[in-house]
Amino acid sequence: MKLTDLMNKELIDISLSGITQDDIIDELIDKLDQANALHSKSDFKQAILTREQQGSTGIGFEIAIPHGKSNAVKTPQVTFGIKQNGVNWNSADGKDAKLIFMIAVPEESAGNEHLKILQMLARKLMNEQFRTSLINAKSVDEAYDLLAEIQ
Repeated sequence: MKLTDLMNKELIDISLSGITQDDIIDELIDKLDQANALHSKSDFKQAILTREQQGSTGIGFEIAIPHGKSNAVKTPQVTFGIKQNGVNWNSADGKDAKLIFMIAVPEESAGNEHLKILQMLARKLMNEQFRTSLINAKSVDEAYDLLAEIQ
């Protein structure tokens, strides 16, 4: 499985405009909603916020991976955004998040699905050169091509 099996170019935003973590969460949920991936935006947002309350999904290295398991999700999807000047995500290393991946999985298929996605992301995102290339993507096409390398 490749990351791009769970997303399309409409789920990528290379210039997120939100100022706060909550703004960014709303922007990415809007992407999922526009892609017809959700039954309910508010129910899915609640799943994301509940997960954030358990501990920040800011994993460091300027990366955040908010994720939620919810019956509000129709099929597993990943949406991705870049915030050039970063946003505070309460990451352990204190760095603002610039690369934000939101994972949405239906409650009933949540078992291993989101863990597989997290593992895929973690393996590739530990590569500093890859992270830099992604942050510097100048177009959705360029970002998508880079994301296609994650498997």
